[in-house]
Amino acid sequence: MKQKIGFIGLGIMGHHMASHLLEAGYPLFVYDINPAAVKELVQKGATACSNCRELTAKSELVISMVPDSPDVEKVALGKEGILEAAREGLIYADMSTITPATAVHVAEELGKMGVSCVDAPVSGGETGARNASLSIMVGGPRELFDALLPIFQVMGKTVTYCGKNGAGQTVKACNQIQVALNLVGMAEAFVLGSKAGVDPAIILQVLSGGYAQTRVMDARGPKVIKGEFEPGFKSRFHYKDLNIIMDTAKKLNVPLPGTAIAHELFAALMATGRGELDHSAVINIIEDLAGVEARTKS
Repeated sequence: MKQKIGFIGLGIMGHHMASHLLEAGYPLFVYDINPAAVKELVQKGATACSNCRELTAKSELVISMVPDSPDVEKVALGKEGILEAAREGLIYADMSTITPATAVHVAEELGKMGVSCVDAPVSGGETGARNASLSIMVGGPRELFDALLPIFQVMGKTVTYCGKNGAGQTVKACNQIQVALNLVGMAEAFVLGSKAGVDPAIILQVLSGGYAQTRVMDARGPKVIKGEFEPGFKSRFHYKDLNIIMDTAKKLNVPLPGTAIAHELFAALMATGRGELDHSAVINIIEDLAGVEARTKS
């Protein structure tokens, strides 16, 4: 019989990830603070739990996909959390994006109770979660990575072992640097061209065929020039990630000048009430500053 899995956090990405596990035949126990999200998974065959402790008691592997470091600490170490039902042999895989320090702390605390932990943040947004094509970055014991690989492969296409606990989160931070800078670079290119009177659809076509091409441009470029910012990954979550990056860089004494600019642009996005939009909406700030909308005329 397949491993009993508990899944905590059924949001914009988590509900797709949990659904893939159900479709793969894993017995699934679910919990979320949103009852509607739980109901949707129950209708697909999952079993609802009233809190993280109950879910943990019924599971052999617990997976969490929640917004931020404090949420992970609450899920893992808080009241009615994983720790209260922790036992020898339990496995915990946190797939949220949090600080590397939090990932290490949670692994150490749960490890005292015999729980084996990995941090396994993901990249790919809602599209990647829906299509089971996520990139998954894993930190923790190598033998645990090997054991969990078939489960991760149900949810993702590229699963990479990054090193000890916390290493997955470090690599995710690096990923978010690159994505943020790609988004800002695309925004500036579209706005400059539009200000000069060139249709951004032409700019997108040309840039997509040369050395400037990126996956960010392929996925979000056509939507951006139409002014479509329905979230695949919300701006406020990328801003949270940039806060993690800047905090980590400060602790490691690593200068990140480009990321610092991206961080301030996303801060402006938050200040103007656009945090629920897709992270590609950072172009709105460049447009505001330039006094132009980079929208296709076709």
